[in-house]
Amino acid sequence: MEYISKKRIKLEISGVVQGVGFRPFIYQLALKHFLKGHVLNNGNGVVIEIEGENSQVDIFHSMLEITPPTLSRIDAIISTEIELQNTPSFSILQSNNTNATTMVSPDISMCEDCKEEMNDSINRRYKYPFINCTNCGPRYTIIDSLPYDRKNTSMQNFEMCDACREEYEDPLNRRFHAQPTSCYDCGPKLYISSIPQNFILEDKELLESLVEFIKDGKSVALKGIGGFHLICDATNEKAVEELRLNKNRLTKPFAVMFKDIQSVKESADLSEKDEEVILSKERPIVIVSKKQDTILASSIAPNIDRVGVLLPYTPLHELLLEKLRKPIVATSANLSDEPIIRNEKELFKKLPLVVQDALSNDREILNACDDSVVLNVGKESIVLRLSRGYAPKSFSTNKTTDKKVLALGAHQKSTMSLAFDGHIILSPHIGDLNSLEAFEYFHRTLGTFKRFYDFEPDIIVCDKHPKYETTKWAREYVLEHTNVELIEVQHHYAHALACMAEYDLDEEVLAFCFDGTGYGDDNTLWGGEVLVASPREYERIYNLQKFSLLGGEKAVKEPRRIALSLLFECFTQNEMLNMDNELVNSFSKEEMHNYYLMYKKKLNSPQSSSIGRLFDGVYALSGNLQDLAYEGESGLILEKYAQDFPCGVSYSYTIDNGVIKFKEMLLEILNEKDKNVISAKFINTLVIIILEIAKKHLPLPVILSGGVFQNKILLEKVIENFKENNIRYFIQSQTPINDGGISFGQAYYALNMKNKDNYE
Repeated sequence: MEYISKKRIKLEISGVVQGVGFRPFIYQLALKHFLKGHVLNNGNGVVIEIEGENSQVDIFHSMLEITPPTLSRIDAIISTEIELQNTPSFSILQSNNTNATTMVSPDISMCEDCKEEMNDSINRRYKYPFINCTNCGPRYTIIDSLPYDRKNTSMQNFEMCDACREEYEDPLNRRFHAQPTSCYDCGPKLYISSIPQNFILEDKELLESLVEFIKDGKSVALKGIGGFHLICDATNEKAVEELRLNKNRLTKPFAVMFKDIQSVKESADLSEKDEEVILSKERPIVIVSKKQDTILASSIAPNIDRVGVLLPYTPLHELLLEKLRKPIVATSANLSDEPIIRNEKELFKKLPLVVQDALSNDREILNACDDSVVLNVGKESIVLRLSRGYAPKSFSTNKTTDKKVLALGAHQKSTMSLAFDGHIILSPHIGDLNSLEAFEYFHRTLGTFKRFYDFEPDIIVCDKHPKYETTKWAREYVLEHTNVELIEVQHHYAHALACMAEYDLDEEVLAFCFDGTGYGDDNTLWGGEVLVASPREYERIYNLQKFSLLGGEKAVKEPRRIALSLLFECFTQNEMLNMDNELVNSFSKEEMHNYYLMYKKKLNSPQSSSIGRLFDGVYALSGNLQDLAYEGESGLILEKYAQDFPCGVSYSYTIDNGVIKFKEMLLEILNEKDKNVISAKFINTLVIIILEIAKKHLPLPVILSGGVFQNKILLEKVIENFKENNIRYFIQSQTPINDGGISFGQAYYALNMKNKDNYE
């Protein structure tokens, strides 16, 4: 009789392994290899006990590592051989609640299988607007707590019908334990809320009604996965202009949702990388080049040559665009500086002049989540906003500590990061914390993540800026919780750290940290900094020459003030009064005198070394005297001008004792007449400055971080020069390159400092 060698192993798997079809995958893999045992979810991830022939167990283990489910991400597998139990079959057991450390999955766009079913006239889910399966649909936005079971989501109020339950309980079915599983008989219901009638319409022609509203030129609201969109016909100039007027959004670009990739190509020029990301399962907004002969209304993205595009990511979006057959504006429903709106009561209270009709549903959005935004530069993807589809974003790290770290990020583009048990988790985009509502959203997000992971911080990390709401909150928190340690990290160093964290760099780097503003170690506003940095310390070795922001925050909106300040650094008041210059002539003698006094006496004129503000100044010096309507507008407009006039020449500059001086450049700009030339030469000058400094510090690898590197032409040219000169460089691709990545860098710093302590 032949002896068969058997064994039983226990596998503890952590990562993104819940709500992604992991257990049915394990079940089917076990059956394929004639193995017995069980699999279950717990708060840490997935636990498997498997027994059978040694060779089959080994193959099972290998296949698990090599070909896990598409939406999953395995961070670690702990394997332990245990005693044989001679289990008669393989089963999926009920979830076991333990301390939660498993990673929450982001919301994922509708998969092709569900799309095919939705369009199949004999399928029971034909045209069903909430169709989903294990491979797609809502996750983060409907979760209240872990583990990810239906009772812990906003689907708990929808009792499954017999047909759905049969699918849900069948391990061989695509909908096995897909928590949002439902159908017409048992799932959420659509309805139209309308202000004028002040009642709710419920009928079978809801989409037709919405389509008619849009065709009539109205703006309407549509409830998506993470909040409401404001939508209108993107080809109707009057409709788009009215939406702008009513929302008080003067020139900031609107995102546009298209029916399919071919429709996108009719209005935009796409690179191979653009197309890949637009079609990805995450379905972000992708910033692409706008065609001149586009069918889109000109007011979609005024004054610039870019447009944000995305494809439908929910069944409802698909159904709407199929009926409308036109692209739609798809912008977040919110007031300026406030988070995206989650329910129609709040919608009509805050935006009654913007929309009077909303297509909604009765499934509650527990966690608001905006659309992600991505920019592709060559083969690199730059994240501008990390949210739906990508976030929560989890990373595993070998920088471990027994302390739980909460990093609070910056004031603008706020995110938070949690670090514990070898993981760093980056939250979805929260937004600018300029309003009470935004800070309440910050609190709500913090409560959500504390609940997910049974998390109370031992260490809080914040920015050094004393007026940031997050800094004030952190300082108050540690006064009330004396056992919690506070660490403050300089803003631009946190930018560098974010990039180091993404690539797990533990070496010295040369970091170019260029952005709009950040609180410096000398109590001025930095933003044009070059650092030599490691994960534990940094030295500022170069910076842009400082200039005054006349009127403080007002200067950010009125770039004429910044341009005037740049000139004050180079000329006397009398010299300027004698200039024949469009910018100078836009000020009266009295205004010039008053601003000069502000400059000389430093009255409400904080000092700044910001490249972002330098962009604003050059924007005004090139003849653009109007105020800015949104952050980064000057950079986008200069980018358009530079795109229209590509050139290889640049302006003069000097670097003296670590200070990058701009007087020579300003003198040359004043003699230029063409704003296209000014823009192209200015961007080229920045490229040459970066390259010169990088060459001086070889062989240090270079990091590029901060909002200025969202400028596509600048980044393209820097990368091209680095490649030509064999300079090793790193740019964030999974985390936001702007302030949305600050919390990630802060968390990495705390882990390195505490990890270092463990070895001292």
